[in-house]
Amino acid sequence: IQLIESGGGLVQAGDSLRLSCAASGGRFTLYAMGWFRQAPGKERDFVAAISRSGGYTTYAESVKGRFTIARDNGNAMVYLQMNSLKPADAAVYYCAADVGRSASASAGSADYDYWGQGTQVTVSS
Repeated sequence: IQLIESGGGLVQAGDSLRLSCAASGGRFTLYAMGWFRQAPGKERDFVAAISRSGGYTTYAESVKGRFTIARDNGNAMVYLQMNSLKPADAAVYYCAADVGRSASASAGSADYDYWGQGTQVTVSS
């Protein structure tokens, strides 16, 4: 399974960005999907996750109400819409796939089996 993120960039505080993750090489509908982020010198943190069907989503408290995760199973894509960005949101954002999870989605990075290479998000104040 290959995951390729795109959509990162440099924005100002208050702006929006939409990250995309394209999956290939497997059956996308069998994977719960997640977004994580890692700032310099910090651990990789959970951002959002979505179940196989898209019917279940979960978010980190720090992004609730500002970020939205969505998926398009027909095109094997997962998205992260990020609104009202803050400098604290600056990080490398990673897409990840959790193979075999059925009805929910995990916030734990150890539960994810495949990872993308990451896309950089920079937010200026």
